[in-house]
Amino acid sequence: MKRAIVLVVDSLGVGYMEDVSKCRPQDMGANTFKHILDKEREIQIPNFEKLGINKILKHENLKDIDNIGSYGVLNLGHYGADSFVGHQEIMGTKPKKPLMESFSYFRDEVIEKLKNEGHKVITPEEDKPYILVDDLVVVADNIETDYGQIYNVTAPLDYISFDKVLEIGQIVRSVVKVNRVIALGGENVSIEQILNSIEEREDGLIGVNSPKSGVYNKGYVSRHLGYGINPENQISTILSKNNYEVSLIGKMQDVIECKNANRTPAVDTEKVMKSIIESMDKMENGIIAATVQETDLAGHAQDVKKYAEKLMIVDNYIGHILNKMEDEDILFITADHGNDPTIGFSQHTREKTFLLAYGKKLKNVDLGERDTLSDIAASISDYFKVEKTENGSSFMGLL
Repeated sequence: MKRAIVLVVDSLGVGYMEDVSKCRPQDMGANTFKHILDKEREIQIPNFEKLGINKILKHENLKDIDNIGSYGVLNLGHYGADSFVGHQEIMGTKPKKPLMESFSYFRDEVIEKLKNEGHKVITPEEDKPYILVDDLVVVADNIETDYGQIYNVTAPLDYISFDKVLEIGQIVRSVVKVNRVIALGGENVSIEQILNSIEEREDGLIGVNSPKSGVYNKGYVSRHLGYGINPENQISTILSKNNYEVSLIGKMQDVIECKNANRTPAVDTEKVMKSIIESMDKMENGIIAATVQETDLAGHAQDVKKYAEKLMIVDNYIGHILNKMEDEDILFITADHGNDPTIGFSQHTREKTFLLAYGKKLKNVDLGERDTLSDIAASISDYFKVEKTENGSSFMGLL
């Protein structure tokens, strides 16, 4: 029995990247994990402590105990601070730099392409750069992330199939050169609700306020379509092609393409963590990759207390995972960027991430500060003795 378990705690950064003074000065001073510990002094995360988190954080709120795991810090290889690209990087992709432009930059090209493919397209408000496709699908900027990074393709799934929404999203993706296009929708909502939730942000971006629209409440489905991504070079697909099982859980299954993977949609933190344990009960050999998303949602809401609550749920289940691990299992825990809820704005922050690694037969050592999130995928590739991922350097030799 040989399994790799990858747990991504979305947005739990450990300090701003050195380059933010040039590219993202608003992120100076960001340190998501530290600032949550500063504000929520009653937080209890004994399993994070056991694995060695305080060797990285050195925080007075945490116990300085002997660690059973290895620890280090990962730099972001991708531009900006993005969950989708962060996840691709974790799985072994070398990030490519996309354009950063609002939807208005590509709107005319997108309209032309959609019409050529037989779709009806209208612009409900000429002064606002969003479009309505086939009377049911809104294409607009994503107003929950950085300017010009993502476009959303949003629909009410009681009236149109997700396959049709995805088809429209793929046409948009074929035209635009931004980081990501997200095809998404939910049940028990109408197109009128979606249109009524369109808002303009302070910086001029116009798009659907997804929580307000109701698409997250029931039957939510999404697919993230990225720029310059080749799944064939990622650890999930490489392992699958070598006849290992692949289980993708939570946001991980939204953003990672892997043809034969078992997929478990989940946003609720407890469901994500329980699904990891259920996958461990079923899987003999392979990779279980899961993402806790509610930490990131708490960051966007600038809600420190909620962030801390979700972290404690994660920590509790890490204890269960450790108890279930077999001799040949290896656990990696990390994040994909930051989202400091104390910094004064509600967007991602460009931060380094922590790295914790544990296996019953492995050493507990300092893994140092590393160049890219892809080092996790490269190490898993090394551990399973399969083809190398596109990006990353293995640290298995240190373990």
